[in-house]
Amino acid sequence: MKLTRRSLSAGLLAAGSTVPLVAYADRIWPTQFNTDRARKAAARVSPILNDLFANQGSTLGSPVFVRILKEERVLELYGQIPAGPFKLLKSYPICTYSGTLGPKLQEGDNQSPEGFYFVTPDRLNPLSSFHLSFNIGFPNAYDRAHGRTGSFLMVHGSCVSIGCYAMTDAGIEEIYTSVAAALAAGQPIVRVHIFPFALTDDKLAQYVNHPWHDFWTNLKEGYDYFEHNRRPPNVEVVNRRYVFNTAS
Repeated sequence: MKLTRRSLSAGLLAAGSTVPLVAYADRIWPTQFNTDRARKAAARVSPILNDLFANQGSTLGSPVFVRILKEERVLELYGQIPAGPFKLLKSYPICTYSGTLGPKLQEGDNQSPEGFYFVTPDRLNPLSSFHLSFNIGFPNAYDRAHGRTGSFLMVHGSCVSIGCYAMTDAGIEEIYTSVAAALAAGQPIVRVHIFPFALTDDKLAQYVNHPWHDFWTNLKEGYDYFEHNRRPPNVEVVNRRYVFNTAS
């Protein structure tokens, strides 16, 4: 049986039951859903998520996009209107992250990364030591091209960080369930874009003499793409710089 996003959402949101979602997920990656922790989290947050998605003309299981603004200490969760733009569903306060403004450079520097990352089904962890988590995929191609090292960089719960972006347990349950539902419904990857701050022209101009200004100017191209198109761009690395084009 093939479940559509509509039937997936309906199954997840059935009162007191996440069996249809778990049964569907069993065909793909059983561990990511078929745990007591993930099932209970989905049951707790599904009424909230149902309202969030419905208010934006969408349903749980629709494609999502995650954007993190480091200085503002906020994680933004966006959902896609069917065949249309992405709209902000909810902004979540980040409990804590490690380090200062600027990218992660090496393993053990206790610095939270900045750049363009994505989540695949195998990067979900419902058995995390930090409640629920997903690996953002650091180092990416850009990081490797610049010799940056690190591993197991996550968005997770428990409000503690040694390089990751830590959320409240209540927050990560909503974020994790939205990401997992989108992947289960067929979204190939969930993009996670991480910026030092909202990269407006005026804000970036304040950092013209900062050592990471050139790096942030490159990040701003991706930031502006989403601001103008309301769709996250496809991101590639050419000559050790990020380049952006229409996502497939």
